[in-house]
Amino acid sequence: MISVYAYKGCDTCRKALKWLTERGIPHEVKAITPPTVAELKAALVVFGGDLRPLFNTSGGDYRELGLKDKLPAMTADQTVALLSKNGNLVKRPFVTGKGISLAGFKPDELAKALG
Repeated sequence: MISVYAYKGCDTCRKALKWLTERGIPHEVKAITPPTVAELKAALVVFGGDLRPLFNTSGGDYRELGLKDKLPAMTADQTVALLSKNGNLVKRPFVTGKGISLAGFKPDELAKALG
């Protein structure tokens, strides 16, 4: 079963959950609490070490922390530690499990990842 980190006030999250439900894909919905370090490290591998896709770059916390300028100088461990402590920084929905990790909702990518 996959886990979907979602925020109930997020339209994109609602669309992703509806998409999964309509296709009968079993999933567990988790509040957008931070994913675990292990889940984030797995996502980092899937994204080929590129950290940016994991971030909610349009969020207030991202801007307030000045991450646009800081992120390029941060190590993977620093980035994972930061994301694991602040769910607002994680791009949502964040889908993990069954060997997949996706941030954001792109139906084609999700369908391909689920096989």
